[in-house]
Amino acid sequence: MEMLKIQLQDAGRLAAQQRVVPSVATTLKMGGTRAVLSRSYNTSPAPQVTRVSATQITRELLRTKGVSGLYRGLGATLMRDIPFSVVYFPLFAHLHQLGQRSSEDPSVPFYWSFMSGCLAGSIAAVTVSPCDVVKTRLQSLKKGANEETYNGVVDCIRKILRKEGPGAILKGASCRALVIAPLFGIVQVVYFVGVGEFLLGYTPSNIYST
Repeated sequence: MEMLKIQLQDAGRLAAQQRVVPSVATTLKMGGTRAVLSRSYNTSPAPQVTRVSATQITRELLRTKGVSGLYRGLGATLMRDIPFSVVYFPLFAHLHQLGQRSSEDPSVPFYWSFMSGCLAGSIAAVTVSPCDVVKTRLQSLKKGANEETYNGVVDCIRKILRKEGPGAILKGASCRALVIAPLFGIVQVVYFVGVGEFLLGYTPSNIYST
């Protein structure tokens, strides 16, 4: 799913590159000091850009790369998701415990669960953001003109740091935090309210008794 998501999100950028691409020709006169730069624009109609779907991408990957093609970037995905859980769950548990009314009454207000989920989720998202950048670069199959290609996680990290600087590995961290924060806040509120128990017909008493 991550692989297909990246391809669909990247389709717009690749389509924009196909529309109008000016050709630039540079002629250097031998023996002189002057460079003549001439720019010519393609006057032919812009190529038709076909929309791609997740089904088409899946079929193409299976045809050209087999089942393993759908799992490109698996190592980078695990490198992001496992540390995320390692950071998120203990941090949420600690923040959630701070909202307890008293030692005799360990319950917390629902809004505290929401805020704890939001804060823990955003911190965990920013923490693993470099892994998410690497994962996205590796899973972008179609490259535009002059775009870098990568051979694995280590090669990707090395090229990003060398050519774009340390700040590049945190690109999109704020946007990712804005997505993850409400997501995990809502998850914790749903858990707090007991939607799952209600749907399954359980009550807190018979859950703990079993």
